[in-house]
Amino acid sequence: MATQQATGKVNISLKQAFGMLGPYAWAKILDQIKSVSLIVVYLVLFQVLILGVPIANASILALGIGVVIIGLAFFMEGLFLGLMPLGETCGVKLPQKTVLPVILIFAFLLGVGATFAEPAIGVLKQAGSSVTAWDAPLLFLLLNKNSGLLVWAVGAGVGIAVLFGMLRFMYNWSLKPFIYVLYAIAGALSIWSYFEPNMVYLTGLAWDCGGVTTGPVTVPLVLALGIGICRAATKGDAGSSGGGFGVVTLASAFPIIAVLGLGLIFLGSVPKPMSAVKLFSTEQRDKTLKMFDSEDAMRGYALLNASYDAQLAAFNNDTKSMLAFVTELGTNAAKRTAVAGGDAAFTGWLLKRGSQEQRIAVYGSPEAVKAAIDRLSAAPAVKIDFRNIFVVNGLGALQAIVPLSLFLLFALFVILREKLKRADEIFLGILFAVVGMTLFSIGITLGLSRLGEDVGKKLPSSFKAIEMAEQTQVIRNFNPAIVNKAISPDGSVDEFFYKKAGTAYAAFPYRSNNFDPHTAQYVYTPTRGPLFGGVMGIVIVLFFGFMMGYGATLAEPALNALGATVEELTVGSFKKSLLMQAVAIGVGVGIAVGVAKIIYGLPLIWLLVPPYLILMVLTILSSEEFVNIGWDSAGVTTGPVTVPLVLAMGLGIGGQVGVVEGFGILALASVYPILSVLCVGLFVTMKRKSALKEVTTASSSAAA
Repeated sequence: MATQQATGKVNISLKQAFGMLGPYAWAKILDQIKSVSLIVVYLVLFQVLILGVPIANASILALGIGVVIIGLAFFMEGLFLGLMPLGETCGVKLPQKTVLPVILIFAFLLGVGATFAEPAIGVLKQAGSSVTAWDAPLLFLLLNKNSGLLVWAVGAGVGIAVLFGMLRFMYNWSLKPFIYVLYAIAGALSIWSYFEPNMVYLTGLAWDCGGVTTGPVTVPLVLALGIGICRAATKGDAGSSGGGFGVVTLASAFPIIAVLGLGLIFLGSVPKPMSAVKLFSTEQRDKTLKMFDSEDAMRGYALLNASYDAQLAAFNNDTKSMLAFVTELGTNAAKRTAVAGGDAAFTGWLLKRGSQEQRIAVYGSPEAVKAAIDRLSAAPAVKIDFRNIFVVNGLGALQAIVPLSLFLLFALFVILREKLKRADEIFLGILFAVVGMTLFSIGITLGLSRLGEDVGKKLPSSFKAIEMAEQTQVIRNFNPAIVNKAISPDGSVDEFFYKKAGTAYAAFPYRSNNFDPHTAQYVYTPTRGPLFGGVMGIVIVLFFGFMMGYGATLAEPALNALGATVEELTVGSFKKSLLMQAVAIGVGVGIAVGVAKIIYGLPLIWLLVPPYLILMVLTILSSEEFVNIGWDSAGVTTGPVTVPLVLAMGLGIGGQVGVVEGFGILALASVYPILSVLCVGLFVTMKRKSALKEVTTASSSAAA
């Protein structure tokens, strides 16, 4: 006992350690279960009960969602143990030991580093596969070849936002002028982009990036830095500089301008939207090549994604050259991986969508082709390389968390010359953050993104017929001679055939273009919908979007924290429950409008300009207190779970209804909560003034 008192340490057994840590860890995991389960259960139940469609690969989705929950628990604990204490310490010490330029450089670099560490930023890179090169060349370029530059542009925008945020904290500047100037610039660029064929498709991505940046890394770190600077600048009274509010608004606005600016830089180097055949023609070759890493990459993309005529155009209409390239891909594993993405992607394309001459170029004979197709048909539907997923996401987590941590430690040791307090906790927190981000990213890949995309693809079945790709059947040794004909009441003739399943016989429609005479295989993909008719089906989808946004927002832990802070700052006049309901309703309306935008193919600018014009008026009428609260409330709606789900859902719906891109839902989910909060804020202010007037009148009467 004397030794323990001398060292200040208490020796405990491993069993005692687990006994203390177990309940704590379970409480943290339970917090994440509460934030994730509501929206996941809602999506699953809606698809299964309302749309009547089973969840594809349910076991893998369940595994992914479980990994997301554990990953988030680790990540958030690591954030609070390691990164946030470092950020707050730097914020307190920087004004004391350095000059203003050093503080601003530090703030900028912190904003850039925090962006790279955001879990949702990787979702932007994954979104590139949904955009075709010929429909939106500029958007395709920024989401694929230049996806790294896109993230850097977003990071630079956040860095500049944090820089100005720190200046606001130090000099107590109003947020209103920033709002007027930044959103005027973003709005003007977006309106101009509406008339530019390439830029119009970039607008949705740019405005969505404003929501992606205000996640679980950027907001707490920036607020920790800001609170530290506020305390140093105001002698401990952080509240006089706005209590940390406002910086989230800046971190949403600057990235929009940064992404649109990046688009302007590359606008002249890419072709305009056009047909796939024209894009890959020799006339456009110079500009088209700038969209890809190499000519081989361009040709590989054409093979895997374009029509046969467009494929020929990529090879200068030389069939021999195209077949030689396909043959080389079939024999050269390294080139196959570099150009086509690996064996599975190449083989899947060749045997499912490739021409017979392309197949024979690789396999040598019709018999070998048929055998390969039989093997592919008999193979398991889902084959996941877990080792590769773990390595890729683990390296991504290290690249995101470690540089940011080293930067903060460098600032602490070298610039501030401070000692690291509780070093064991700090390094444990950094380790937890890396482990958590790795698991979270794996869970996004396996679970959340798949679930969001699956639900998005099935939603249109409520108002239109859609193909159920996961239920595709391949019928071998098919003979067209068994096809029958039936006449409809209107006189049209339909073709069908019977297929035996067990002891029963089922009728299948026959479409001649689904039959491959070379392999004697018939591919049948069933359709579903419309389940509720046109107008009613769309109403149900919009209601789904509203309830998804409403429920997911109420489950966001950050909204609870914001509501408690607002109630405290307004001395109870703006209740926590009132703020939460206002934000949740705003998000629900925004997601519903965003879904309508995708279904009807509406230009995003039509839906953004009116609410932002109203917001400018409300901002003028509102007090600084509610302007900070209202504009920052949009940031809490875009959590690490909501962002990948909403983005994937939007892209899934877009793919089914045939729009070029499915971005914009996050942007609309961010603007309507600001509207609702500012409106409620004006109502609260009026009530407060009315109550104050009554008290004043009563006091005057009593005095008289």
